[in-house]
Amino acid sequence: MSLQKEAQESIQRLQMMEQNLQALNMQKQQFQAQLFEVEGALKEISTSPVVYKIVGGIMIGADKDSLQKELQGKKELLELRVQTMEKQEKQLKEKAKKLQEEVLASVKE
Repeated sequence: MSLQKEAQESIQRLQMMEQNLQALNMQKQQFQAQLFEVEGALKEISTSPVVYKIVGGIMIGADKDSLQKELQGKKELLELRVQTMEKQEKQLKEKAKKLQEEVLASVKE
């Protein structure tokens, strides 16, 4: 395989990595937004004497302790997802950087 063809394939892989990074970043932002909402709900629950939960299209009264536990579990899950996304993002950036360095080195030859 010629050097030019190898460089082209490497550039295409770099572009795919960039697209994957963008998709990963969008997912991470969605999880962060959900996490922000859950944290806000937990804060509101802590100061409210009566709490409600939306089920389907209606709002019903809920047990404060069970709702707090449910939201806390959701918060922990979202935090874990955000951490996982950050690890994946870091790994993908490192791979992209390494591939970019390889492409630049092969082009200089």
